[in-house]
Amino acid sequence: MRHDETPTLSPPGTPGTHAPGSPAPGPSPWMLRIVTVGLVLAALNLRPAITSLGPLLEEVRDTLHMSGSVAGVLTSVPPLCFAVFGFMAPRLARRFGAGAVVCVGMAAIAAGLLLRPFVGGTAGFLAASALALMGIAVSNVLMPVIVKRWFPDRVGTMTGLYSMALALGTALAAALTVPLTDALGGSWKTGLAVWAALAVVAILPWLPLVRDRGPASDRPAGQAPKPAPALRITRSRTSWALACFFGLQATAAYITMGWMPQIFRDAGIPAGTAGVLLAVTMAMGVPLAFVIPRVASRLRTQGPIVLVLSGCGLAGYAGLYLAPAGGAWLWALLLGIANCAFPLALTMIGMRSRSGAGVVRLSAFAQSTGYLLSIPGPLLVGVLYQHSGGWGLPLALMAALLVPQTVAGMLAGRDRTIEDEC
Repeated sequence: MRHDETPTLSPPGTPGTHAPGSPAPGPSPWMLRIVTVGLVLAALNLRPAITSLGPLLEEVRDTLHMSGSVAGVLTSVPPLCFAVFGFMAPRLARRFGAGAVVCVGMAAIAAGLLLRPFVGGTAGFLAASALALMGIAVSNVLMPVIVKRWFPDRVGTMTGLYSMALALGTALAAALTVPLTDALGGSWKTGLAVWAALAVVAILPWLPLVRDRGPASDRPAGQAPKPAPALRITRSRTSWALACFFGLQATAAYITMGWMPQIFRDAGIPAGTAGVLLAVTMAMGVPLAFVIPRVASRLRTQGPIVLVLSGCGLAGYAGLYLAPAGGAWLWALLLGIANCAFPLALTMIGMRSRSGAGVVRLSAFAQSTGYLLSIPGPLLVGVLYQHSGGWGLPLALMAALLVPQTVAGMLAGRDRTIEDEC
């Protein structure tokens, strides 16, 4: 089974190779550039709705009179929305086209981010957040699909590119939300709403793709469609392993994004510095999210990468328990490396199927099932924090969850495809 990328081979139907009776020419270079820009801008918007909230969570809780348990519910809303709406993405993509769905998704993110600080009350805040997260959910699922469709010979490179952009958007929102809030008058409402502007910009490159109805299959754009294979995705052990790995890494990521600034603030670190520490954690994904998919796509099995990431996570959690303030920067770096299980999971989604149609099913199943599994984690951390009065039990829970995450990642990283198992 070959894993290395072969950019020197042109896909069938590319300009210069078209012959009578052969498939229509492939996508033009300018269209590929538009898709690339669209992927990058969309990825930049897939996390600010979440990481912009972490540094200001205490202010939001005070204003909306949230308890620790309710705040835990708030940090569980992202995976819930990702699970529910992620299942809808393949059907929407088949009916309207993946480009149109992502375009609407960016519009939903912009509307949700603009509305949620000003609708009033906890219920309104949650509802507007859910609107933004709905747009994120469908875009999450369709990113690997779009990569497979438009860049079938560069899956690792393009996955790394948009994963890097996703990590950059995550880090920028964490680092800049508090300074922007201060610069715009000190209101947390304005500091959260300002991120809607980035989503508005992301709508633009997807507009030319709204009419693209090509199915997310294993063909490049412009080729004749192939019938999708009938896959019983739930019969594949690799599918379940990948879903569990995805869900457990998502649990760790959303606990980190939602609660890590509060851990540092409780240790005596100022809110602005706590936001920067979260940004450091997220920023580690900028270079690593580009490197890891390229390395993973060249390995027969991805188990060694899983072990390294899990080891960094265990060290980071131990540090947060023993010396949260004294080694804050080191723990932020280690947890940032551990969070790169996300681009690894995305890369494995693209590698564990031979066809784009298989990637559609696997992406929807692994992400939606995974996010469903991740829902209790952030909520349980909030409950444990409120009732124990400290971070010992929550951190023990986070460390314990790394064990099944490692096992699932080792199984998902084996050299096989879902077509072999189904």
